[in-house]
Amino acid sequence: FLRSCRNSVRVTLSYSFDKKGVRCLRLYEILLIIDPRLSDEEANQLLTRLQESAKELGAEVHGVDNWGRRRLAYEIRKQREGVYAVLELTTDATVLKEFERQLKLNESVLRFLSACVPRKKARLPKAQEEPEEVG
Repeated sequence: FLRSCRNSVRVTLSYSFDKKGVRCLRLYEILLIIDPRLSDEEANQLLTRLQESAKELGAEVHGVDNWGRRRLAYEIRKQREGVYAVLELTTDATVLKEFERQLKLNESVLRFLSACVPRKKARLPKAQEEPEEVG
């Protein structure tokens, strides 16, 4: 029994709640710098895998904005360039912490920066509504 328990990986997340007992969800933007040695197709596949990983953890992904290759101000892991991408998601702090842990373990991600978007500036995507015709 112990041998099977050691081989299985279980992630236990405890959600954060506000004073009223409601789960605190916030909008986060995560800037990623991806290894430039990956082709464009491989970089897109990595971003897709990261989206799926965030969804499995319980985050709601709003979108990914791929900025493409850019020159870095200084070398990171002997690389002078990187593929920049921004991942927007809504989640709570504990899920974000686990997602950041997974990003640290991913060798294709050179650097990342997570930022909480203030509620006043948060621009969650609204449902696409067609304008009604008057007349």
